[in-house]
Amino acid sequence: MNLAIVAGPATTGKTSVIRHMIPKLQQAGKKVAFLKIDVQYAEEDVELADEFQIPTRKVYSGELCPDHCNVMVLGDALEWAEEQGSDVLLVETAGLCLRCSPYVEEVLGIVVLEATSGMNLPLKVGPMLSLSDIAVVTKIDRVSQAEREVFRARIQDVAPSVLIREVNALYGIGIDPLVEAILESPEVKGQLYLRGNPPVGTCTICVGKKEVGWQSHFGVVRSLENQNFYRGQ
Repeated sequence: MNLAIVAGPATTGKTSVIRHMIPKLQQAGKKVAFLKIDVQYAEEDVELADEFQIPTRKVYSGELCPDHCNVMVLGDALEWAEEQGSDVLLVETAGLCLRCSPYVEEVLGIVVLEATSGMNLPLKVGPMLSLSDIAVVTKIDRVSQAEREVFRARIQDVAPSVLIREVNALYGIGIDPLVEAILESPEVKGQLYLRGNPPVGTCTICVGKKEVGWQSHFGVVRSLENQNFYRGQ
């Protein structure tokens, strides 16, 4: 089975890109399954199931980071997709804190960025971009040629080896290279490993402490005057 993980900030056009991938994969004779990972609401699974008659699932990460949730459920999702007789599993996940990435070693990782989000967006999304294989740039028709070139340059500054694909997600222009990349990617086998390292630790705010001020917390903390440091035993 081929697996592709599609990540990106909200509203960048991830689902639109996937919506154009699916019929092309079906035309190539592939049975496609889709998994949506979001925090608390999503309806893309219902929409794509109705539109393409494919098996779909969704999972809400709730109090987990969506990228961490992806790590937790991906094994189950692969088993489910195999039970459905699928050849390709497309996973769409919404990065939240931008410190993690959901990509897995030897599995195609695609980040979707919109050109209208500002020229510095590539500098802000961290490992979601730097650890990806392909950076898909959407909404290119809404910026000038000069802005497109700057956006591409910023991507290359962060991720020199990533392939950049400009896509019109409204009409599906530029989708073919993405479909070819999925079809040419190695099939998933054996134990999977996360491609990047997660952040150095979980702060106590993440686990429910509400007191304001670093003096009330432990683990990885920081004060106004210092960088992160470790406090506690």
